[in-house]
Amino acid sequence: MQKSIVLSLLFLFSLCPFSHAQTESDAIVGVWKNGEGTGMIKIIRNGEKYQGKIVWLKEPNDPETGKPKLDKNHPDEKVRSRPLLGLTNTWGFVYKGENIWEEGSIYDPKNGNTYNCTMKLKDKNTLDVRGYIGISLIGRTDVWTRQVAK
Repeated sequence: MQKSIVLSLLFLFSLCPFSHAQTESDAIVGVWKNGEGTGMIKIIRNGEKYQGKIVWLKEPNDPETGKPKLDKNHPDEKVRSRPLLGLTNTWGFVYKGENIWEEGSIYDPKNGNTYNCTMKLKDKNTLDVRGYIGISLIGRTDVWTRQVAK
């Protein structure tokens, strides 16, 4: 009996580092407002990677038509009729440790371009999102703020 208790405790303690890694890697999961305050992106875990989709827009409708904004700047004409709301605009992120997610991409619907991207959690409510072409030195960082449910 005592041996089974010891084995059970060893098993439980062996799971602790794994559960800590899971929690740490999931730290970016949630809803984030972009730096301009014009949109919110919900980041989720998809298998071992992370992705985000647009869940709120300050101006969800096109001022000219009054209809929901569309992905009109996308280079592929076939998808220009899809709505921006609900659009996956960040994907492929892998947690690398030390509050950094890399190997991802970010799509900017304002210009229709897709960029390489890294994310770094500065604190639990501040996320640096860096889009770049080629190397990270040539790019732009946007600071996203976590949105807490009220």
